[in-house]
Amino acid sequence: MTADVDRERPGARPDEGPGTQPGARPDRGAGEESGGYELFRDDWGIPHLRAADALALARAQGHATALDRAWQLETERHRVLGTSASHLGAEAVDWDRFVRRARIADTARRCFDRLAPETAAWVTAYADGVNEGLAEGAERAPEFAAVGLAPGRWEPWTPLGVWLSTHILFAGFPTKLWREEVARRLGEDRMTLFATDGPGTAGSNGWLLTGARTATGAPLLAGDPHRFIEDPGVYQQIRLACPEFDVVGLAVPGIPGIAHFGHTGHVAWAITNAMADYQDLYRERLRRTPDGGVQALGPDGWYRAHAHTETIEVAGAAPEQVEVIETDRGPVIIGDGPGAGFETADVAGGEAADAAEGAHPESGEAADGTFISLRYPPRVTGELGFDALPALLRARTVADVDTALDRWVEPVNVVLAADTSGATLHRVAGHVPVRPYANRLRVVPAEDPAYAWRDGETVPLPRTEVDGLAGIAVMANEHGLAAPLGVEFAPPHRARRIRELLGADTDWTPDAQAAVHTDTLLASSRQLLSLLAWAPGLGPAADRLRDRLLRWDRHMDADSTDATLYARLRTDVVHRLAAHPALKAVTGADDPWRSAAYPALFRPWLAAVPRIGYALESLLTVGLLPYEDRLALVAASAEAVAAAADGTPPAPWGELHRLSPWQALPDRTPDASVGSDAQAIRPGVAGDHDCVLSTSSVPGVTDLFARGPAARYVWDLARREDSRWAVPFGASGVPGSAHHRDQTPLWARGALAPVVTDWNLLHRTTPHRTTHRPEENRAMTAAPEPLAPALRPAVHEQKVEGFGTVRLVPVDPAADAGLLHGWVTEERARFWGMADHTREQVREIYEFVDSLPTHHAYLALRDGVPAALFQTYEPDADPVGECYDVQPGDFGIHLLIAPAEGEGAVKGYTEALLTAFVAYVFSDPAHLRVVVEPDARNEKALARMVRVGFELGPEIEKPEKTARLAFLTRAALGLA
Repeated sequence: MTADVDRERPGARPDEGPGTQPGARPDRGAGEESGGYELFRDDWGIPHLRAADALALARAQGHATALDRAWQLETERHRVLGTSASHLGAEAVDWDRFVRRARIADTARRCFDRLAPETAAWVTAYADGVNEGLAEGAERAPEFAAVGLAPGRWEPWTPLGVWLSTHILFAGFPTKLWREEVARRLGEDRMTLFATDGPGTAGSNGWLLTGARTATGAPLLAGDPHRFIEDPGVYQQIRLACPEFDVVGLAVPGIPGIAHFGHTGHVAWAITNAMADYQDLYRERLRRTPDGGVQALGPDGWYRAHAHTETIEVAGAAPEQVEVIETDRGPVIIGDGPGAGFETADVAGGEAADAAEGAHPESGEAADGTFISLRYPPRVTGELGFDALPALLRARTVADVDTALDRWVEPVNVVLAADTSGATLHRVAGHVPVRPYANRLRVVPAEDPAYAWRDGETVPLPRTEVDGLAGIAVMANEHGLAAPLGVEFAPPHRARRIRELLGADTDWTPDAQAAVHTDTLLASSRQLLSLLAWAPGLGPAADRLRDRLLRWDRHMDADSTDATLYARLRTDVVHRLAAHPALKAVTGADDPWRSAAYPALFRPWLAAVPRIGYALESLLTVGLLPYEDRLALVAASAEAVAAAADGTPPAPWGELHRLSPWQALPDRTPDASVGSDAQAIRPGVAGDHDCVLSTSSVPGVTDLFARGPAARYVWDLARREDSRWAVPFGASGVPGSAHHRDQTPLWARGALAPVVTDWNLLHRTTPHRTTHRPEENRAMTAAPEPLAPALRPAVHEQKVEGFGTVRLVPVDPAADAGLLHGWVTEERARFWGMADHTREQVREIYEFVDSLPTHHAYLALRDGVPAALFQTYEPDADPVGECYDVQPGDFGIHLLIAPAEGEGAVKGYTEALLTAFVAYVFSDPAHLRVVVEPDARNEKALARMVRVGFELGPEIEKPEKTARLAFLTRAALGLA
């Protein structure tokens, strides 16, 4: 059963086998580039990367992803920072406000700082690769020009921010807001009346067949993650190969490695959402202090909470202010300030404070001015689970996968894995805090210690053995293995149907898995059709409709008009339920999504009609209406649908049930690969919400679907080259590319592309070189061709009126050594401390700076000409941090202005450059205060800082000088 993978590996030798020392360097294969990487593509344009070691490979993955997905990567980076509205306009403000309030970027930084050093270096290498490729990738992507956007710089922590922003809503915490509204309006006993999987959280399938059920006798692992479908896709087919490992899988653009679905040639793994609840909402009591600060009420009384104000730039509109508040529970994500809803603070602790103590809102109360905080594990622990990612790449057995996943944090997943020995794994992975069950259900009071998390404790994660007798394991978001961890799960229909299909054969092959992927039986239709069967007093047309639907095979096939008729009947029933007096308190004008108490971002979770549509099966069963009322309601719907069908015969389901993916920008460039055919661009397909082919429309709202299979995979543990995969669009995110949407026809009909593993069958593209950090093995690196400063991608560009365009570009220590040496050894730069340094020493210093994730050096170009050296650092990672009390949001800078000669010597030269430097620093909302520490004798520099707005601080003693601290806050510039 062992797969023959050696011939697939880069540079594999006949005597090299499983016992080879990890990291041992084989002879390079023909054409392999020392110190760089090779990029191959198959016929679908899927990248296959081969590099000398894991760090070079991570850098290569970032670089290749930037070439293929530049616009997608920049979209995600802006989503992390909460700066999307700066180029997408007002429609992106709600998201920007949320991620700033939730402190996603700051949490990502925290989590990066806690990574194991080797993981941090690996993630940093990926970010470096992204930065190296973004400029070229942006030239290919028309979206940048369409919105006038230049690619920015990825920091080492940016991939962690992308992971957080992608998954922060994955556990569906806004559903707790919905339950609060249901409890308040319909009664506590109805809180879980609509319990089912909420918007965007379920639909994924995964299954494992042991060798007892396959044609080869080796395991098969298959499935399809169902998520909101985005264009470009949320999954990237890729191969990552170096002497340590050779892995194919589905990567997340912006994230190094292969997290969710991978095959190393020895072991394969896959996941589905466990539907666990691990994020809590707390109702906070806040009050404003006389100095403008914020206090929060906790178990021990009132205390000062963190608060600062940020500015959201909005294309085509005025900037918007957002106050970021964080209590001991977590960031406040709901509640508008300043002023709104705050209690009155009496700093002396007098009558106002006593009155506030007696003003505790009831558990179900929701009103304007309510403040709600979000507590989520990475914010609390500083752990995101990225240390598991490189371990997964190196896994060779299910035991290795199991050990790697012990470090997983979020999202909480159910995992299936199998290896070539036949061993299997079925477990839950992630972090679920220990706290009361009420926390899972609703918003709980922040000041009550009963609802606190137990420090350092996590819920034991379930695991089970794969049934050896049946030879089948299934995961489909159902109330199964993860039942102790959640509240709402997917109905059991998909899981049952998959088991039924798999149980019918013992000779399964990879190609045959498509029949499971594309099964369209809608088992959830049973209850509605049962009521229709007994509906009393139907007229002739409605009776004919009943007969037709009762003869229907209940498959939501694309060519079925019966499926369309069923969908019409379901929609009408949903609307009639929404209009029923029993639900009046949560529908119509009283629909919670209309409430001003909650941000618009959460409306999909608060809208009543979709909730009714998703929970229709249970609402028609018990608990809401008497049986006779349900019969009468369905009868009325049948009459209405039958009458409409006489006038408008139903079209095939596939003509109505079309894909409607999310795009940051609409299509702007026709695809050569698909032409203008609407079916190819927005295909109509089979399936529905509760089918195995879970293409989820919103019953009662639309037949279009935005949620469905974001990828499909089949991992064969006998022969990896017999594995299969497909994505909704293609390998490229570039409109007009031949591989932008070339997989859409394949995906729409449920077919799969082969996973090509023989390097001789791939197409080699132009090789790219990468460089390691200085502390890495230089024998395996080669320096890239130096770029002139004016040709390098800028991290910041700004036009300064009357001065010119200022661009900040990273320093290239080797290429810029001569320029920098000339500047720092001049008499005017004596305070810089390098007057006696050689050119080689200057180069080495800036190579060291370049090796640090906390320090950066840039050349400032004025109209393309080098004008200054600008360095940034994080004070708590610099010796200056030992000399003063570093505050959250402090960000240090060093400035060395080059001599301005001839026409360059304009009035206000330095101040003009400082304008651009400060704008760059404060473009990151996490930076609250700029710190400088010039030589205390440099009176000219100190005076310049004061003119700009800096406030002078104390003198400090450093080994090389006596320095004078100075601080510039956002408030001083009117940005607070």
